[in-house]
Amino acid sequence: MRISTNTMYQSGISKINTLQADQVKLQQQISTGRRIASPSDDPVASARALEISHAQGINKKFADTRQTAQLKLNTLESNLTSVTSLLVSTQSSLVGAGNGTLSNLERSFIATDLTNSLQALIGLANTQDSSGNYLYAGFQTSTKPFVANATGATYAGDSNQQLLQIDTQRQMAVNVSGDNVFQTNGNDVFATISNLVTLLNTPITDAASQAAFNAGLATAIGKMQGSVDNVLNVRASIGSKLNEIDGLDISGSDRALQYSKALSDLQDTDYASALSDLAKQQTIMEAAQKSFVQVTSLSLFKFI
Repeated sequence: MRISTNTMYQSGISKINTLQADQVKLQQQISTGRRIASPSDDPVASARALEISHAQGINKKFADTRQTAQLKLNTLESNLTSVTSLLVSTQSSLVGAGNGTLSNLERSFIATDLTNSLQALIGLANTQDSSGNYLYAGFQTSTKPFVANATGATYAGDSNQQLLQIDTQRQMAVNVSGDNVFQTNGNDVFATISNLVTLLNTPITDAASQAAFNAGLATAIGKMQGSVDNVLNVRASIGSKLNEIDGLDISGSDRALQYSKALSDLQDTDYASALSDLAKQQTIMEAAQKSFVQVTSLSLFKFI
């Protein structure tokens, strides 16, 4: 069998071109830090990397949603802390109002303080977040939830819950409607304070009016305690949710690290291996080039 000179040239050049392509690929992997430049480099690894990247993106979206939920709940908790302080202060005023030595005028002074407390409480109940949305309006976030009236305040919001998907299997309510905070179970804190103002402004002139005052004050103290307890229960629920978010954040961070490692294992260049392969390819290239030169320089005339 005879091998033509053209065939030898084509075979040698083809081999050198292949070696050069391999070298270029290795150099690209080293310079970019990526083992896979296109899906054809490793179809199986590329498909797996696509799946992991998708899961990584979903995990990141949940993390962002949890951050939003945490911000909303922290805003609620901060506001309810102020509400609690105001209600506890009101309770203290009620205890003082029960002092039998107080005159009608002195009780009217307490009534004035409670009127200011009522206005402050309505203001807290109408608090807006950083985006201008009312905290306690349910879905009616652009509507002021409480409107003051002669007997306290009326609720203009709704009882709907704003749900956020904070993890694959977890939706969390990140709002509390105003009726469930301030006007729940027939216990309207605005009406209670308003009634107290009326009670304290009513002069005590005889035993009957004194008895009516005492009974009304006892009822108000009980209702105020119920309102405080309800706010504390709402705060406890918010605290529990914030703790849950912290736990989910830890799990999400762990998953993010796992996804990053898995992607790195699939896509990133093993520098030690790549550099070793590059050195080997360069040696092979040099040998191929020398061999090609020697083979292509063969001639029968050299043996004559």
